Amino acid sequence: MKNLATAFAESAQRNVGLPAIFYGEQEHTYGQLLAQTHGLTAILRGKFGVPPGARVGLWLKNCPEFVPALFAVLACGAVVVPINNFLKPGEILHILEDAGIDLILTEAAMSEHLPELLAARPSLKFWQIEAFASLEASPELSPSASPAPGPDDLAVIIYTSGTTGRSKGAMLTHGNLLHNVESCRQIFAAVSHDRFVVLLPMFHSFMLTVGVLLPLLIGGSVVLIRSLHPPKSLLQEIFHRRATILPAVPSFFRTLASLTMPEGFPLRLCISGGAALPVEVLREFNRHMPIPLIEGYGLSEASPVVSMNPLPGPWKEGSIGQPIPNVEISVQDDEGNLLGLGVTGEICVRGGNVMKGYWNQPEATARAIRNGWLLTGDVGHRDADHYFFITDRKKDMLIVNGINVYPREIEEVLYHIPGVKEAAVIGVPDARRGEHPVAFVVAKDDVTLDEKALLHTLREKLADYKVPKKITFLTALPRNPTGKVLKTVLREQSA
Repeated sequence: MKNLATAFAESAQRNVGLPAIFYGEQEHTYGQLLAQTHGLTAILRGKFGVPPGARVGLWLKNCPEFVPALFAVLACGAVVVPINNFLKPGEILHILEDAGIDLILTEAAMSEHLPELLAARPSLKFWQIEAFASLEASPELSPSASPAPGPDDLAVIIYTSGTTGRSKGAMLTHGNLLHNVESCRQIFAAVSHDRFVVLLPMFHSFMLTVGVLLPLLIGGSVVLIRSLHPPKSLLQEIFHRRATILPAVPSFFRTLASLTMPEGFPLRLCISGGAALPVEVLREFNRHMPIPLIEGYGLSEASPVVSMNPLPGPWKEGSIGQPIPNVEISVQDDEGNLLGLGVTGEICVRGGNVMKGYWNQPEATARAIRNGWLLTGDVGHRDADHYFFITDRKKDMLIVNGINVYPREIEEVLYHIPGVKEAAVIGVPDARRGEHPVAFVVAKDDVTLDEKALLHTLREKLADYKVPKKITFLTALPRNPTGKVLKTVLREQSA
């Protein structure tokens, strides 16, 4: 029975001496990664007693060791919980407690936060990837047999920012992810000779599927970028390693379009995901680059890729394209009725890539999945050629560098600060990051608040990308007759 772990093992055995990951001057072969996976699997089962179904945190920056750590957990039949390495300890603690995580695979660079996590969760254990060196030197370590997970078994829980202020875990099965990998293989015409550039965080669902699972399960290679600065050195790395496919967020393609491509540049395809691709960025890219840049759409709850402008074309500006193979998209009204061409409604998704639900949140799951359709919270329509367009968001959300941010999460922190009476957060356009948050705060009577002090508190509690760029103080928030905050008014005021 095929699952992600066996799929990787089969790919590694077919390509044992070939490069799987390029990382600076390092080259890691499939055989090396498989040996590390076997060694770590034995450690997880023997030393830590990780049983099938246990949730194991993967708290790593981008590094080659991410791959054997991922597949070793999956080989145990356990569930990988990738942890956003930009989060602060309080945000991480919520994930650990919600998912019931008692073991983290991490690295020395994260050790400064471990004491705080251990103090709050004494049962927590951790294993650092720096110990991989000794695993490679211990060939006697081999994993003992255990029941192999099936396609309906949980593989990964991806935590997404939540409308309630707390992130919730999207449950993705082995089957969900294998389904999405196969659909992406077809739509990108990906083959074993392809080399995928990975410069976005590997914990992100877009990069996990398109940048890690897809190339490694088809026998391709990952060109793992150490640093994005300066951008010219990134181009040199792509050229040196003969990389062919580059998935990234729109803000990166804006930067790429301003650079000069060297003669014989190897890229054959650029894929924009994580956020809407501004039409002006697409046009600028097309003016300067001889490479197709195709826009797609997805969300963590769909493993994550849902649609893509087809590689052979046509590519429609402002469109998220057509459904990828074996995935359906519809436009529905609030009652679940299917809407016709050109009629605006909620974008809904159905297919083998759609999550099982939200971890321990049956009510949230029931709100997200209706009659087998995943309700994305995005509003749009389809045209006569069956290309889909997103025109608005049903959910109160902004996207910063391809990562979802819900204003409620920031507002909750502001409300806990002494002296704050009311708070509202909106997103405003940002040429570099897509959007950035801006906060509006009302102080309690006879209280004077300081913007720098509030921002300092927010930085202690929230990942840096969630911290508002600016705080505006008001005497009252604009509200409608029922008391709802009018964020449209705040957006107009900000503009």
